[in-house]
Amino acid sequence: MASFLQLLHPQFRYATVFYHHQLPSHPSLSPSRRPTLIYAAASATLPPRNGALNVGDFMTRKDELHVVKPTTPVDEALEALVKHKISGFPVIDDDWNLVGLVSDYDLLALDSVSGSTRSDTSMFPDVDSTWKTFNEAQKLLSKTDGKVVGDLMTPAPLVVRENTNLEDAARLLLETKYRRLPVVDSKGKLVGITTRGNVVRAALQIKKGSETKT
Repeated sequence: MASFLQLLHPQFRYATVFYHHQLPSHPSLSPSRRPTLIYAAASATLPPRNGALNVGDFMTRKDELHVVKPTTPVDEALEALVKHKISGFPVIDDDWNLVGLVSDYDLLALDSVSGSTRSDTSMFPDVDSTWKTFNEAQKLLSKTDGKVVGDLMTPAPLVVRENTNLEDAARLLLETKYRRLPVVDSKGKLVGITTRGNVVRAALQIKKGSETKT
């Protein structure tokens, strides 16, 4: 599972600690859903390496992102997911402070379908369960009227910085099974997203560079 990490550095080891950063509360959110960013302060146990890659070298920058706000209607967010062929959004306020994340599963409450728990590792579910989920999703869509993203989003996302080592971000994506990690500045403002695809692209670039030198 960690083969693409080994392309970045075959001896990679790391330790991660987490700390919280409280953001200004958004008026549309209840006190229990006040946004708190969980920073992943990952530190490599290897000595610094020349040419080490950071998240900022390969992340998708904010001018390329599709975002929503806590007040965005759920139906509108679902339409945007289909239009842009994506699986989730960063949730921001008017000042681009990151206040949460919302996925297609959050918007459709698919985690609760058939009493099962979603797993990102289940890439190809059996046909019967897929169609059962589809049929139940149609029923769930009838219940989205009046709901907004702030009702369903994850309000305390794990985030990284532009200068976070790319290896550390890759390990976090693997261990948490997350599809994406928001990238924020020192004030908690969204500046980009790093995804599994970004990490694989970096690994392939390194691999091709190594092959060219040999």
